[in-house]
Amino acid sequence: MRKDVRILLVGEPKVGKTSLIMSLVSEEFPDVVPYRAEEITIPADVTPERVPTHIVDYSEAEQTDEQLFQEISKANVICIVYSVNNKKSIEKVTSHWIPLITENTDKDSRVPLILVGNKSDLVEHSSMETILPIMNQYSEIETCVECSAKNLKNISELFYYAQKAVLHPTGPLYCPEKKDMKPLCVKALTRIFKVSDLDNDGILNDNELNFFQRTCFNTPLEPQALEDVKNVVRKNLSDGVCDNGLTLKGFLFLHTLFIQRGRHETTWTVLRRFGYDDDLELNQDYLFPPLKIPPDCTTELNHNAYLFLQSVFDKHDKDRDCALSPEELRDLFDVFPYMPWGPDVNNTVCTNDQGWITYQGYLSQWTLTTYLDVQRCLEYLGYLGYSIIAEQESHASGITVTRDKKIDLQKKQTQRSVFRCNVFGDIGSGKSGFLQSFLGRNLTLQKTIREEHRSYYAISTTYVYGQEKYLLLHEVFPDFDYLSDADMACDIVCLLYDVSNPYSFEYCAKVFKQYFMDSKTPCMMIAAKSDLPEIKQMYGCSPLEFCRRHRMPPPQSFTCNIAAAPSRDIYTKLTTMAMYPHVSQAELTSSTFWLRASVGATVFAVLGFTMYRVLLKPR
Repeated sequence: MRKDVRILLVGEPKVGKTSLIMSLVSEEFPDVVPYRAEEITIPADVTPERVPTHIVDYSEAEQTDEQLFQEISKANVICIVYSVNNKKSIEKVTSHWIPLITENTDKDSRVPLILVGNKSDLVEHSSMETILPIMNQYSEIETCVECSAKNLKNISELFYYAQKAVLHPTGPLYCPEKKDMKPLCVKALTRIFKVSDLDNDGILNDNELNFFQRTCFNTPLEPQALEDVKNVVRKNLSDGVCDNGLTLKGFLFLHTLFIQRGRHETTWTVLRRFGYDDDLELNQDYLFPPLKIPPDCTTELNHNAYLFLQSVFDKHDKDRDCALSPEELRDLFDVFPYMPWGPDVNNTVCTNDQGWITYQGYLSQWTLTTYLDVQRCLEYLGYLGYSIIAEQESHASGITVTRDKKIDLQKKQTQRSVFRCNVFGDIGSGKSGFLQSFLGRNLTLQKTIREEHRSYYAISTTYVYGQEKYLLLHEVFPDFDYLSDADMACDIVCLLYDVSNPYSFEYCAKVFKQYFMDSKTPCMMIAAKSDLPEIKQMYGCSPLEFCRRHRMPPPQSFTCNIAAAPSRDIYTKLTTMAMYPHVSQAELTSSTFWLRASVGATVFAVLGFTMYRVLLKPR
């Protein structure tokens, strides 16, 4: 909402513009009226909307046309004052003032107008019969007020309506000609309905309506008031109430009714609570709350954010198969202005046999977005209404900023849950296969992936000492001469070579020597395509000897050319090394160390899936 309101009064000489301002301030009719009143600021604490209000007078005798044009361009709302006993001043409203204002304001940002009939104490009749056709002709006219500066009649109301026209404008919400809400308003309210429909059954039940009421207006509805609201909808709309709950049609009808009855501040309160600005776009401050991320720190979702995202998954997994079908996924993202996940996501996370994103895959993709692009994650949480539904101050409260990696190294322990592994290897060495194997896909399944849907990331969970952690694999494009900061910034480096290609290992050796030999980032060598005959590498020493010289674990054999799902042991090892970068070479080569790290991984993986099924709330 605006931080202040600027009201300009214009009109013919002697209609009482200055008297209206002075009567408001002094609460009595002035004996002596100057040509023009000085600009007056009414403090926020004495205005109904708690917003500072500036009232500006205009005098033809004291001001030039240029000064008038400047004031028109600065005004948030313009009151055109006429005298109810002066027909000429009424005629001037349409013949002079409205065209003048239109010429001097931006066509895209319409300034609301208030028609003010002053000196109502001098006549017994109303000017409304003459004014109503004018109001119907010009959509920018918000309302008309008849008042008397002398009798102090409707003076406060006049300035309240002027303030209201700025803070709660009718224009963006409603089309008087069609007597219906505008498409952007319907779109915004439809999103609000879907976010508030916590069980996704297409109606707002009493609990959901009460939560909505408390969220927007800080007070619940009494049971009788709730019933009265539904009865109003029932009387006017056959399908507005279903199973004693409010349907989307009923919800939209109620807001149309509020606007038609001049209570559009109710609709604006709802829109602003759900993040909308005056143009009915989601506010940038709402979507992107401030979040400070120091260097060498990463971003993760916290427990509350995961709980919220689990509830969103549960809400849309209608068939309870622990996966989102394409229809369910579209339904989930229906509150977004665009589809955020493309086909590549299905090749970045775990899917079921039908290729649908599983519960685990869904949480993994959110984890990846948070880690790689936290601003985008905040935006997505905003579309889903996280801060509102989870009753948090902002979406940023769902993000944990981890401590500096240097502190983790000093303390020899980490509190992080997400670890990044950059995978290096020459063209054709098997990097893509290594990433897809992490998601449980053997070579046969990998061959079904279309090139345009390929992903350079893969993320899933592993278990180290019984703790669930996320491992994020990133395939680095093999351009030896240029590696970006992102290519270098990771928790562990995976150097992958093809055992059947005699020139494959050389690339890994060069990358290690140039970029990682003197870094503190742990490295692991992967001997890929181990199902093929191993050929001697055309390098100065064997891969095993190279690893021994540089205090790395011996090369780990790997293949995805098998009938079953590929083994996950190698990924557990990578996660463990990322978690414990300080562990010595002697420990890394010890089988006892790896056994301790991986024990229980399978049990925990099965348990995690089973617990989700148990915890699914019945509808």
